[in-house]
Amino acid sequence: MTRLLPYPLLATALTLMWLLLTSFSLGNLILGGIVAILAGQAMTALEPARPGLRRPDLILRFFGVVMIDIARSNVAVARVILRGGPRRSGFVEIPLRLREPVGLAILAIVLTSTPGTAWIDYDSSQGRLLLHVFDLNDGDDWREIVQNRYERLLLEILR
Repeated sequence: MTRLLPYPLLATALTLMWLLLTSFSLGNLILGGIVAILAGQAMTALEPARPGLRRPDLILRFFGVVMIDIARSNVAVARVILRGGPRRSGFVEIPLRLREPVGLAILAIVLTSTPGTAWIDYDSSQGRLLLHVFDLNDGDDWREIVQNRYERLLLEILR
């Protein structure tokens, strides 16, 4: 954008997060703004790839799907823990069509922030994701969830 604010959305989000984590005062606003500007400058040094959006109208839908799945997963994991008893955790190998680094990063964040799952490894040469599942009943269910709920939407959203 500009030299001072190359990522204005990032700077705004960081300033707001700073104010939420501290108390709102003029000093905290100034300090949070300085930290946000410096973080934006650091991001330019990293030169992140800018994602191309093909269907930005689907972002809210993707966000909603992820939030619903996180809520469901919280309940499911709590139920397994409170119930006690045996559970079967395991690994699921999932073939992905998604190759864009930004899309893969978003998918990794979604899967890792969903309770009961963790992104373990990604083989870029074969496009295979290794996912750990806390309570694994059927690996095919997880393949379908990742491929049809998350990957499909990300492929539509990103170029």
